[in-house]
Amino acid sequence: RPRAPPAVTSCRPLPPAGPRAPEGAAQPAAPHSPAGRPRGRPTEGAADTAKKNFGGGNTAWEEKTLSKYESSEIRLVEIIENLCDSSNFECNNMVEEHEEHLEKWWFRLKKKYPDLFKWFCIEMIEVCCPAGTYGPDCLACRGGSERPCHGNGRCDGDGTRDGDGSCSCDKEYTGDFCLDCSNGYYSTLKNETHSVCTACHAACKTCTGSSNKDCQDCKEGWIKNEAAACVVCDASCVGCTGEGSDKCKTCASGYIKEEEKCTDIDECNLPEKACIRENEDCVNTKGSYKCVCSEGFEEKDGTCVQTVKTGKWL
Repeated sequence: RPRAPPAVTSCRPLPPAGPRAPEGAAQPAAPHSPAGRPRGRPTEGAADTAKKNFGGGNTAWEEKTLSKYESSEIRLVEIIENLCDSSNFECNNMVEEHEEHLEKWWFRLKKKYPDLFKWFCIEMIEVCCPAGTYGPDCLACRGGSERPCHGNGRCDGDGTRDGDGSCSCDKEYTGDFCLDCSNGYYSTLKNETHSVCTACHAACKTCTGSSNKDCQDCKEGWIKNEAAACVVCDASCVGCTGEGSDKCKTCASGYIKEEEKCTDIDECNLPEKACIRENEDCVNTKGSYKCVCSEGFEEKDGTCVQTVKTGKWL
């Protein structure tokens, strides 16, 4: 068998090559460009050429002529030309190197081997593997070839002669087989072949269920109350040991500790004026303040100018 190209970046099906299936029917399996990522044109190329130059007139003549075109060398050349992006050297080089195999299949073997992807890419030039397998020997991915990584992640090398078959789990899952739940998720279903993990309550870092009472650990900014539920710290706190402004570890910006409680600082009553523009008032808010134009004035180009009153015509 011919040796495979040294670098393989993608394994995808090539275009259907036999007679065009009826509208809406499933298309035959297609060949592909294993030495580079196809641009999506392979299948389109076959479909585009399926009824090329036909669109009305003598139906019997068209059917007879179209039948010849469907299996002609002209159509094969057109499909091959659309297999790769013009800038994809590896893909174009692979197609050129194995053009004789493609021609052999087109004219002599496509009835016996209708799945060109399997015959050409997997068995003939050995650059790809069946879905769910990886590596030089096309071994099954972790979790099995039917559901690699138990459907909760991506198998390294899936469908190629590369990779080690290890799993890169989706964010909800962890573990070698993507069956365990990540922090912030809890298990709603788990057996030897399936695992479903669901997000914890917003208060929980880890949990066993969906509510804030099911938290094993609270997220930063939350604390367990007497009912063992994670509740949010008071707005005046940065970290807390319980509910309320008197349970703050430290006071948040805009607050000061007075009588063992974090209380709002009234910036508008400080000796140093907070709002310094002319015709501007200070409005205190929780943890902060706002500067607004005084009554009868409006904001314009960064200054407070007197509002122009428009008269009414009688």
